[in-house]
Amino acid sequence: MKKGLLLVIGLVFSPVVLFSQGKPVIVVHAFSTASGVSWPYDVKQLQAQTVAELKVMLGKDFDIVAEDPASPPAKVYTLDTEVTGWHAGNAATRIIVGLGAGRESADIEYRLTDGSGKKILERKDTIKTNFYSQGAGSTGTLGHPFAQKIGERIKDAKLK
Repeated sequence: MKKGLLLVIGLVFSPVVLFSQGKPVIVVHAFSTASGVSWPYDVKQLQAQTVAELKVMLGKDFDIVAEDPASPPAKVYTLDTEVTGWHAGNAATRIIVGLGAGRESADIEYRLTDGSGKKILERKDTIKTNFYSQGAGSTGTLGHPFAQKIGERIKDAKLK
């Protein structure tokens, strides 16, 4: 009886394992900062947050990981991101002017390369905190907007 139950459970979950092995993989490397840029947040935690957010946004079509896979699948993409500028924002402007003025922002450059190193996507964007964002932490209020922008650009690239 137990062997039959284990067999049924194995058969139920085996398509999930086989399906996930067939998806392309996006490896999200830790963010780097350009020389001379003062970046107050933990880049490893920003990487972890980006991986989590991209899994939600792109997980149907890609496996999103933080480390290079030990045995790379057929299609592997690598995401490298560099913070080229950071602007702390201004609380007085946010209070007096409102309407999203004075928000924290960062300039980023990111590129997605395939397994051979060919650039598939290369962009520069300025990312601002979400309008309603007030909290801060080890990734600040920019973690979600970073992942959101990068995820949208990857969707637009129509990778398969």
